[in-house]
Amino acid sequence: MNYLSSKITSVGLNLCFTAGMVFAQTVQPPVEEQLTKATELYFAHKPQEALQAYLQISKETKNKQSFLNASFIALEQNNPRLAVDTAAAAYQLYPQDREVIEAAAEAYLADGQYATAEKLLSQLSPDPKRDGFTYINLARAQIGLGETNLAKYNLRLAARSQTHTALANYLLGRILEDEKKYEEALEPFKQASTYDHQFIEAKKHYASVLEKTGNFNEAYRQYRMLYSADKKNGAVNQALQRLRAKITRPEKELSSHKPLREHTLVKPVIPLTGKPVQEIKIGLGVRSNGKPAERKEVVFIPSHDFIIQNAQGKTLAQGKAKQIWKVELFGKTPQLIAPDGKKTGFTGSILVSPTSRTEGEGHTILVKHILSGAGMTWASMDDKEYRGKLQILHNTQLNTLIPINIVNLEEYLQGVISSEMPTLFPMDALRAQAVLARTYASKHLGKHRAYGYDVCDTQNCQVYGGVSAESERANAAVESTMGKILQYQNKPIESVFSANCGGITQSSKDAGWSETPYLQPVSDYQDFDFTTLQPYHFRELLQYPHQAYSQYNKQVSLAAFRWTRVVDEPELREIIKQRKKDIGKITALIPLKRGRSGYVSQLRVKGTKGEVILNKENVIRNNLSLGMLRSSYFIVEPHYEKRQLKYFVFYGGGWGHGVGFDQTGAAGRAEAGQDYKTILKHYFPLAELTDAFPR
Repeated sequence: MNYLSSKITSVGLNLCFTAGMVFAQTVQPPVEEQLTKATELYFAHKPQEALQAYLQISKETKNKQSFLNASFIALEQNNPRLAVDTAAAAYQLYPQDREVIEAAAEAYLADGQYATAEKLLSQLSPDPKRDGFTYINLARAQIGLGETNLAKYNLRLAARSQTHTALANYLLGRILEDEKKYEEALEPFKQASTYDHQFIEAKKHYASVLEKTGNFNEAYRQYRMLYSADKKNGAVNQALQRLRAKITRPEKELSSHKPLREHTLVKPVIPLTGKPVQEIKIGLGVRSNGKPAERKEVVFIPSHDFIIQNAQGKTLAQGKAKQIWKVELFGKTPQLIAPDGKKTGFTGSILVSPTSRTEGEGHTILVKHILSGAGMTWASMDDKEYRGKLQILHNTQLNTLIPINIVNLEEYLQGVISSEMPTLFPMDALRAQAVLARTYASKHLGKHRAYGYDVCDTQNCQVYGGVSAESERANAAVESTMGKILQYQNKPIESVFSANCGGITQSSKDAGWSETPYLQPVSDYQDFDFTTLQPYHFRELLQYPHQAYSQYNKQVSLAAFRWTRVVDEPELREIIKQRKKDIGKITALIPLKRGRSGYVSQLRVKGTKGEVILNKENVIRNNLSLGMLRSSYFIVEPHYEKRQLKYFVFYGGGWGHGVGFDQTGAAGRAEAGQDYKTILKHYFPLAELTDAFPR
C-alpha cells in the first residue's frame, strides 16, 4: 500500500462522524429529500446545522454529494481537519471520482498537508477544462513543500491554460521575487496586473520589482494607481515619496491627464414627441460617494457665444466662442475671471448659457481637470466636454466650487451609455442599457439635491462622461429607445445593474437592501441547472470554466467573470486594524451568510485578539483587500507555509453587487440573437416596458 492509501485508510470512514453526534435509529426519508433539507439549512444561514445534517447523510447513505457538501462547509467554517476526515472517507468510497479527489486535495491544502495534496493531484487524468487549476493547486502544494522549481514549472503550464491566468502568473512572480530574480519576476507580475487591473496585489508587487530593477518612472506610475485605490496605505505612500526624487520625467507627465483643446460638432437631440424633455443637473468631478470634491478653480471654454448670469438671473458677462474663462475662490469669495483678467464677484452660483442658434448644430462647453474614476485604480484628472449649460455653484459650507452640467435627459443618456458599457457591445445590449439608464434617471432625479444637483457623474449614480464619452453607436441606442423606461406597478423600477453577475444575479434582499419583488435571482448559465444547486457547487462554479452568457469576453476581460486575489495576512491585518479595529493576527475568514446565488452577505474575520463581523456585500468588498474586491461572490482559502498562515486566496466571480441587470450577460444574450426587450424581460421579469413620454 502506498503512502496515500495508507494515509487515507488510517483516517477510517467513521472518523469524520465523531464530533460528539448521537443519531437516533429512525427510518430516514429518501436521500434526495434529506439533501434538500440540509441545503435549505445552509441557505437559511445555519451552516453548522447544515454541516451536521450532511455528515449524518454521509454516514447513513454514503451519498457522494453529502460528503462533498460537508467537506466544503467544514472548510468554510475554518475546520480543515474535519474537511480532511470527510474527504478522506469519501475518497475511500470513490477513489476514481475526480470531484472527490479535487475536494480532498483542497482539504489537505487548507490543512497544510502538502505531500498528500500533491499525491492526490498527481493521479488526476488530463482534462483541458480543469488542468489549469490542477496545475495551480499542484504548485501551491509544492510551494508548501519547498519544491519551488516544480512549482514554477506547473505555474507556467497554468498560465498558458487560460484558467485563473492572473493567479498563476502572480504566484510565479512571487517565487521569482523571493528568489531575488527581479528581472524574471517583472513579466509574470505585469501579466497578472494586465489580465486583471483590479488584482491590486499583483500591481503592488509589479511596482516593487520595477523599482528594484531601476524603472523608476513606471514604478511611480503603478504606485500612483495604487494610491488612487487606497490613499491611506503606508507602504504605497512611502514608495511614492521615495520615488519622487528618482523619476526622470516631471510628475505631471507621468499622470494620465487627457487635455482637450478642440470642441466637437454635435447634433442636438430632438424628442420624438416634439415636447421639451426633462432637464437634469449632473454634479461633475465629485467624490466616489457622490459628494462634492474639494475644488478652488473651474476653467471653461464654450464652443459658441454665451452669457453668464448670476443666481437671480442678472447678466454678469457676455463672451465669444472659444474664449477661456475661469471661476476661482479667493478665500471664501468666488470670482468670475474674464480672458482679459477682469474679475466679477458673485454669491451662490453662476449659469453659462449659449446665445447662438445655429440650425442643426449643438453647442458644447469644455471644462478643465474633471476627476474621472473616483476611488478606482484608473482614476485621473481629464478635460471633459459637455452639452447644454454649465452652472458653477459655490458651496459655502464646504467652501468649494461645484461644476454642474445641465442638459435634457436624452442628451444626458448619450454621455452615460459609453461610460457604463463598451460601445462595441452588440447593439441590443446597448439599447437595453439605454432603457435602464433612462429609467434610473427618471427615478432618481434629485438624489443629490442637497448639493445642488440631481445626480453625480460617478458609479454612485451613473458614470457620465459628457460629449467626451459619446459614440455613434451609443447615441443610436439612445435614439432608438427614446422615452422607453421600465416600470413596476406604474412606477419606474430601481434599474440597478452590475458589470458582471458571475453567472447568476442575486436578490436585493441578499445584497442587504430592501426586498424588492422584481429584483430576484436569474441565471445566465447555459450548462448548469440552478434548481439542483448545492453548497459545494460554488467551488466547482468558481474554480472551473462553465458556459454562461456573462462569460462573454469581446471588448471585456474574462477577469470580470472569474477573478482571483491573494491577500497577505499582514496586509489584511493592517487593513482590518485601520478600517475596523485591532484584532491581532488574522486566523480565519468565515462566511456566515451566503445567498443562493453564492454572494456572501456576512463574514467573520477572526484574529488572535478578537474578531470583526462584516455585514452586507459592499462592506465585505471594501474591508478584505487593498482597494476593494470585485464582488462578494467568492470562496476563500488559507495558504500556510511552515505551519504559518501566509495569505488568503480568493476565488471570485462577477464584478459589482450582482443585483438586477448584468451588462456582460446582456452582451452575451444579444450576441446569441436576443433583442433588447427579451434581454430586459429576462433580468426584470416582473417589469413592463413603457413610454416615459406617451404620445
